[in-house]
Amino acid sequence: MSWHARLRLDYRLDPDAPAPRTIGRAAHEGPLRVLQSLYPEGPATCHHVIVHPPGGIVGGDTLEVDARLAAGTHALVTTPGATRFYRSGGASARQQVLARVDAAARLEWLPLETLVHDGARAANTLRFELAPGASMIGWDLLALGLPAAGEAFARGRFEQSIELAGANGGDWLERGVLDFDDPALAELTRRRLASPLGFAGHAVLATAWCAFGEPLPDARRNELAEAARAAWPADAPTMGCTSPQPRVIVLRALAARVEPLHVALLQVWAAWRRALWAIEPCAPRVWRT
Repeated sequence: MSWHARLRLDYRLDPDAPAPRTIGRAAHEGPLRVLQSLYPEGPATCHHVIVHPPGGIVGGDTLEVDARLAAGTHALVTTPGATRFYRSGGASARQQVLARVDAAARLEWLPLETLVHDGARAANTLRFELAPGASMIGWDLLALGLPAAGEAFARGRFEQSIELAGANGGDWLERGVLDFDDPALAELTRRRLASPLGFAGHAVLATAWCAFGEPLPDARRNELAEAARAAWPADAPTMGCTSPQPRVIVLRALAARVEPLHVALLQVWAAWRRALWAIEPCAPRVWRT
């Protein structure tokens, strides 16, 4: 049996509150939901934890998340555990995220890692549309196979895209395909995973970004890139941070395990929060259990 689930998240400012208060509402179809709105750092920022009760995504499943942040709102969205794409007997699984962020709104998209099991056939699509004046911090931790168990991703197909779009369309689009199913691409995929120009033999890829609804001056982009470099722990895996487009700062790192990258990303997230919004980090409780 395949699951088809949809979750809509709507964030609005409370018109009756004396100070900014973000109200988060959720509507769901199928097994994808948030249990409640949390305010561990005060009423201005709504924390939502997305829960998928089946615990994993299998062939034929489709999960859709549609989020809309009205002007002036602030939402932090995370998950209580890893997103798992399990081995498929044939059909593909799909997860699709679309977030629209209005002027002066802030989004933090901070799910825990995505695990792509050996033999999975899946696609993971993330699209963020930022209006002028909007801003966001996001990350993606992709683990191929089961790194902690020494299981490699050596069969199946996985496709991922991350798009940061503005009023004039797509401004930064990344799309990667690892395909062992197609005989014409299987050897190329093996080389990509082994090559120093690809995964260099590592199983985990971290991508983090901060993005905006309008171009930033060069000095501001350099400041944010330097903040990420300064926050990266000295004993963490090597990373690179650059600005491929005037609205985006992107960080990347490779490692054999998820844990050291997650610890390092927490430091970058904290630094970017202070630099962008002058607020201290407030880690969701689910990250500490």
